[in-house]
Amino acid sequence: LIIILAIIVLIIIVMTGIYIKAQSDLKELSTMEIQDIDLSKIEDGNYKGSYNVFPISVKVNVYVKNHRITDIKILKHTNGQGGPGEKITELILQSQSLDVDVISGATYSSKVIIKAVENALK
Repeated sequence: LIIILAIIVLIIIVMTGIYIKAQSDLKELSTMEIQDIDLSKIEDGNYKGSYNVFPISVKVNVYVKNHRITDIKILKHTNGQGGPGEKITELILQSQSLDVDVISGATYSSKVIIKAVENALK
């Protein structure tokens, strides 16, 4: 009985730690600034970028031709419930800018994807 109680207490402590870490990282996302990229300075090519904030992780390939983003491939997107955030790539392609509105209901995933694209193009 003591071993079972000890295991339960340990699980509670670990879960509390994970929750606190997630809240801290998500707070960072809400204040995170994204810098738009001057595409006139970006040469043709395939650029890889990533960004991680617990519990979200994104890796992207960004394709540029003639100083325009021609495609954004999401290679990895680990998320909680932000799958719809992947549509943010369509907005970036349409506007040719990182200054786009996030996807409602997938705010954090949207921001992490945008930040991964920014990191690729830096």
